[in-house]
Amino acid sequence: MEYILPALQIVCTPHGIAVIFLGALFGILCGAMPGLSSIMAMTILMPFTFSLDGLYGILMLLGVFCGSVYGGSITAILINTPGTANAAATCLDGYPMAQRGQPDRAISISTSASCFGGLFGSFCLLFTAPLLASVSIKFGVAEYFALGIFGLSIVTGVSSKSMIKGVMGAILGLLMGTVGIDTLSATFRYTFNVTYLVAGIAFVPLLIGLYALAQCFTTSEGNLEEMTRSRKVKLKQILPSLHYIKRCTPVVVGCSILGTIIGAIPGTGGDIASWVGYNEAKRWVKKNEVPFGEGTPEGIAAPESANNAIVGGALIPLLTLGIPGDAGTALLLGALMLQGITPGPLLFTSQGEKVYTIIIGLFFANIAFAILGFCGIRIFAKIGNLPQKWLTPLIFTFCTVGTFALNNNFGDVIFMLAAGIIGYVLLKLDFSMPPIILGLLLGNTVESNLRRAMTLSGGDLSYFLTRPIAMVLLVISVISLFYPVIVPAIAQYKGRKKGN
Repeated sequence: MEYILPALQIVCTPHGIAVIFLGALFGILCGAMPGLSSIMAMTILMPFTFSLDGLYGILMLLGVFCGSVYGGSITAILINTPGTANAAATCLDGYPMAQRGQPDRAISISTSASCFGGLFGSFCLLFTAPLLASVSIKFGVAEYFALGIFGLSIVTGVSSKSMIKGVMGAILGLLMGTVGIDTLSATFRYTFNVTYLVAGIAFVPLLIGLYALAQCFTTSEGNLEEMTRSRKVKLKQILPSLHYIKRCTPVVVGCSILGTIIGAIPGTGGDIASWVGYNEAKRWVKKNEVPFGEGTPEGIAAPESANNAIVGGALIPLLTLGIPGDAGTALLLGALMLQGITPGPLLFTSQGEKVYTIIIGLFFANIAFAILGFCGIRIFAKIGNLPQKWLTPLIFTFCTVGTFALNNNFGDVIFMLAAGIIGYVLLKLDFSMPPIILGLLLGNTVESNLRRAMTLSGGDLSYFLTRPIAMVLLVISVISLFYPVIVPAIAQYKGRKKGN
């Protein structure tokens, strides 16, 4: 309670409420644009948040995160095109309901379920994060090193179709993290006499290039007819009825629990949570006048409550252990570090007011997108009708202006363009971006704690085996890394055995 009241005083100021609502508005707009994502929305706005004092920039990013996750459902329902990958499952029943002349009902169910799922995840974050932090506060350098490896192994294992490419991406990120001045020896590493690289790899320009700009290049290759297509949808009543609230409540509660749990597992995301929620809802609901896949309300409520609940769940390992739960929280990790806030067990004791400001801000972010969703749905629906040929140049402009405004340095723009070209090539080669970013973010933690552990142990690697928690985390890391290979191999072996 000693930190909650000061946190409320920060969030509940006109400035705090304004930045959360503006962030949620921008997030919904980006989420409703097919081809964009939560990551791109946060990436585009991140440079502008650094001009805000204190934690207001982080509060705006929370609004963007929550708003974009919800916004993807709008176009999923109206035009059968999910604005984000998280809303793909919503298309299965959302669009058929809209085709039956009930797009307003589908939107109202989506908005209500999304709000409940987001608030549920926030409550879980509020009560579980301090408990986990109190346990992890006893961690030493060996445990922190193992945690870094754990975060890297999970993300690289599930964020790419190929485990090899995931590992290669993480290694690339780790190598980029070595550029600049060595924090322990104060020597220059891999700068190649380039002054721009002395301070290390510029995180925000790299982020904008790899995510937003690379996606712009990819989108510009699309079919011209598809890029110029525009669709019109009419909406009437968008407030939920009491009948559908009662009907969907059990599914919404159950899927919110699932979404929070899935979000708390590093390396998962809203797309996984939404499909799991949808499949579980099909098992739970035995009798329905409208079958799943033909426009049933539960088919909308389940994935939307699950994919919004992951936001709060993903923040649990981020704030307590410093391990991002998904790609969105990886961006938040970078933003927090740039603000001088290092997530981890000590955060709750050393900067308790700041961490509770983030948690309370998450509550208000979910309320903000719900209010905006109910009040402005007719406007947001028109955003999804904009042709892609207009959106791509607009995104490119945002990327360029935002990168330059960060430090008023044209070198950042050049670096962003180079990162965009590299990101485009990597996307063509079917590489995933999260392992690269996580390698860069967690690389310093892994390297510094490994070197400190080696100093304490006199260079004895068996030191990690004498630390039970570190040993367990390293074993789990190895299992998670090779999980994508082990499971198919076991399934193949069983199939051969049955065949014989």
